[in-house]
Amino acid sequence: MPARHPASSRLLTGLLLGGVLITGCAPGAASGGTTTRTSAELGFHGNEPDQPRSRPSFALRDTSGERYDFAAETAGRPTLLYFGYTSCPDECPTAMADVAAALRQAPAALREQVVVVFVTTDPERDDPALLRRWLDMFSTDVVGLVGTQVEVDAAQATLSLQPALRGAEVATLPGRPDEHVHTPGAAPHTHLGPLGYGVDHTNLLFAFDTSDRLPVTYPAGVRPADIAADLPLLAQGDAP
Repeated sequence: MPARHPASSRLLTGLLLGGVLITGCAPGAASGGTTTRTSAELGFHGNEPDQPRSRPSFALRDTSGERYDFAAETAGRPTLLYFGYTSCPDECPTAMADVAAALRQAPAALREQVVVVFVTTDPERDDPALLRRWLDMFSTDVVGLVGTQVEVDAAQATLSLQPALRGAEVATLPGRPDEHVHTPGAAPHTHLGPLGYGVDHTNLLFAFDTSDRLPVTYPAGVRPADIAADLPLLAQGDAP
């Protein structure tokens, strides 16, 4: 398994293939040594595992305090899942902005089918109210999930992810603890409080289809138009 890196810049590549995953948020991450079939061969615009795994089963709490069983609540619906945190300097706000932009490009009927779920990897700071406020900056329809550290780690393990870990302090602008120098290409965004420490996490968007499979994942840098173009494929499941 590749070594972790500090959560200081965007992960440029990421693969989930047979349990091999590139993790962290830093430049220069190495490949896991496995291969994917290209989107030209299968139609998707992300990384496609040779054998898609099933929709995972884990339960956390939503921002209203209700138990949320991921597999049961999202079964049979196109679903986009991301693990991140609200104090993330660039990776998480960019991922959520890209998802929101992709959904705006989709037809209304298709957009209403899609479920977007964001699981915080920083339960120490991301309480339900803060997570809800942060997600609402992108879309009020995103499901935000919280849990204990043990519960969040277990949820990540269902996708063969290494647990997110506390990292170094995030570099901020002098006298502005809630602002930082943005990585080129990051979506414009603001933060709801001091950035403090970073959290090393997997910068990867998981996309499940209506057949409850994971046919594609999207690394950092995917275009919203590419996600939008793939939504009809996710909505048709394993139909030819």
